[in-house]
Amino acid sequence: MSRLSPRPRIVALDVIRGFALCGILVANVRPIATTVGLLPPDGAPPTTADLWLGLLVDHRFFPIFSLLFGMGFWLLYESAGSRVVLVRRLLALLALGLAHRLLWDGDILTIYAAAGLVVLLPSTWLPRRVVAVLSAVALGLALFLGGGILVVPGLFLLGSALVRYGVADRLDSSAWVPAIVGGVALVPAVVLGLLQTSDVQLFTAAGLATAVVYVCLFLVLLRSPLRGFLYALFAPLGRMALTDYLTATLLVLALRPLVGGTAESWSTGTVLGIAAAILAVQWVWSTLWLRRFRQGPVEYVWRLATYPKRTRRGEDQV
Repeated sequence: MSRLSPRPRIVALDVIRGFALCGILVANVRPIATTVGLLPPDGAPPTTADLWLGLLVDHRFFPIFSLLFGMGFWLLYESAGSRVVLVRRLLALLALGLAHRLLWDGDILTIYAAAGLVVLLPSTWLPRRVVAVLSAVALGLALFLGGGILVVPGLFLLGSALVRYGVADRLDSSAWVPAIVGGVALVPAVVLGLLQTSDVQLFTAAGLATAVVYVCLFLVLLRSPLRGFLYALFAPLGRMALTDYLTATLLVLALRPLVGGTAESWSTGTVLGIAAAILAVQWVWSTLWLRRFRQGPVEYVWRLATYPKRTRRGEDQV
């Protein structure tokens, strides 16, 4: 593929990525702060708030991140026109993930980097029809084998296929298509969400359906008068998602002794309060930082590793 000039940033991707970052943090507060299981202390049953958190948050946002990563990967390939650049990109992400694992072993970046090297990189040699079919097969196989993190490769391929079919360029073209898709996905999202128990496959399917609803909802809202507000609220977080994802771990660990108790004993209100405080700080610094710089500090380091000889090529959306 010949190298093309970098395309303008796609606003919808920044906004949705920022929204997903918020959900990821809410889901990760307890896992980051604890070294044991996440069951309520002393075998106490989950509260109503815990159930709602599971219904609306748990495993609902990493599918969005995975889909966006696949989309961003192909956008980068379109811009760079070189698989060597992609390899450097993924190896740099692997290094960041390994460093992050020194703080928290639940890091997702190492999984993304490995899946990118094994799945996304080879897919650049395949026709888009094949990639689309493989994405469906991979997602179906992942659900059959147990779901969970196994859906990442399929979502990567789906995101790449969507860009190759021109979907990324038409995200702002109509509110009807996402409204219809989101409405259809709402039924299984609600039904599977209410039925989910300890079955990982059912839990994963509910998460995928809910993720579709969230993405479609934002695509509809971005066609409304709320577009400016949503951009101001979520785009700074989305543009600095890597920086904010990594620093969130540091902030949760720093707040843990101040909050007191064990993470397993924290109420849902405490978890939401911690997440809200961290996101507020991150929104302020992301907004101020982006007024002066084109990308976040970790994004800059990642880009420097991707283009060691050229560091001012615009911005990436992966």
